[in-house]
Amino acid sequence: MNNNKKTRTDHFITLRGLRFHYVSWGDAHAPLLIALHGLRSYAETFDDLAHALPGHRVISLDQRGRGRSDWDPAQHYDTLTYVADLEALVATLGLKQFALLGHSMGGANAIVYAARNPAHVERLIIEDMGPGASASSAGSERIKQELANTPEAFSDWVAARRFWRSIRPHVTEAAIDSRVTFSLKDNDQGRVVWRHDQQGIAAARLRIAPTDLWPHAEQIRCPILLLRGMNSDFLSEATALQMAARLPRLQHHPVAGAGHYIHDDAPEEFITTVRRFLEADRSNA
Repeated sequence: MNNNKKTRTDHFITLRGLRFHYVSWGDAHAPLLIALHGLRSYAETFDDLAHALPGHRVISLDQRGRGRSDWDPAQHYDTLTYVADLEALVATLGLKQFALLGHSMGGANAIVYAARNPAHVERLIIEDMGPGASASSAGSERIKQELANTPEAFSDWVAARRFWRSIRPHVTEAAIDSRVTFSLKDNDQGRVVWRHDQQGIAAARLRIAPTDLWPHAEQIRCPILLLRGMNSDFLSEATALQMAARLPRLQHHPVAGAGHYIHDDAPEEFITTVRRFLEADRSNA
């Protein structure tokens, strides 16, 4: 998608008693975008976006229990814990102001972080997340069923890829390649297993009530871009329109042909829209 590839650098840092992995792309002195992935995703899911933002540095965090970050022995996989992790990352790295992007679970975390830390967040990008979506949508029920029915291991990489394709039938082949590469690994018994804490995340998702996002969203004063997949089973059109009505600085951008996973379903439109929002006249911010 972009021939001018940036160098991707891996970092490890201890935050709040756990070792975290994050990835960075681009010049350390460029304007910063921090990206937060979804429930069973990983930092590298935003690789194409990072390469398509030549004027920005991008940091993407493996949130606790995912990728190469530590699993939480106490299974504290909830919004306020994720937000506290991000606050610790920002403080430890000495970051000042940045744009913040979050998809799905990462979108909830981004909304709460932006409300609690207005001095840090210049612009907020929400990918297919809004109040009530995690609690009562068809997509939330689909995700619960996926969590309950996901195997702990696969006999080989072909079976693992077949599983990913079965639950993500509409994403691109490149998106499946990314999932297979970064969400799975070989174990010492010759099986292919998850990099994320499948059991702990599933148990927490079923046990912990989703955070009510309205009180947080209504505190946000920076410009907001809301991307909604027009085929999404997760964020309804009604909720997106309600967000646009109640949040005066929110731009609602529906993406035709995309479901809940916009950056995988419609990568070119996702990148173009995010880039335009980030590069808009900052005097309007």
